[in-house]
Amino acid sequence: MHIAIAGNIGSGKTTLTRLLAAHYGWEPHYESVDHNPYLSDFYQDMKRWSFNTQIYFLNKRFEDIVKIHQKDHPVIQDRTIYEDARIFAPNLHSMGQMDDRDFENYNDLFNLMISLVKKPDLLIYLRSSIPNLVAQIQKRGREYESSIRIDYLQGLNERYESWIQTYDGELLIINADEIKFENRPEDLSHVIDRIDAQLFGLFR
Repeated sequence: MHIAIAGNIGSGKTTLTRLLAAHYGWEPHYESVDHNPYLSDFYQDMKRWSFNTQIYFLNKRFEDIVKIHQKDHPVIQDRTIYEDARIFAPNLHSMGQMDDRDFENYNDLFNLMISLVKKPDLLIYLRSSIPNLVAQIQKRGREYESSIRIDYLQGLNERYESWIQTYDGELLIINADEIKFENRPEDLSHVIDRIDAQLFGLFR
């Protein structure tokens, strides 16, 4: 079984992945953010490093999915391969931070990869407002994220909403502004109840 968590930067994906992995005994697969050798340069000069950064993430995400499909036990994944191609790369392209040639090359590679894998058994989308994202980004204090622009986050949020409306797999939407699963046990229990209902047919 493959469960994946989607959401904008700072929406709480890693935290929820950790909490659900601990509760269910699922194996967690975390996003390779801190190990991306391009990320710091990217936030300083998006146009120069956008293609390199997105290709790195796409490669790592595809590698993760291949490994997940080979396992015989449930895995929960922090961020999906779809977000790279449906959210981040198009947003950079529309901002003029990735040129047409690189964007077309990127999409060709993504389309090949996605033809070889299947959707998660459940996608959990963490919906969050910009103020909540900014607060969470500031709270965790990653130096390379200190230069993220509000318009960049807003563009990502808009694309997330457009993508999630057309997603045709099993989907659970969590309002991350209101449901504080990290700090309130009752909120985490609420999320777990909804996951149980979606995955195991309780109350359906």
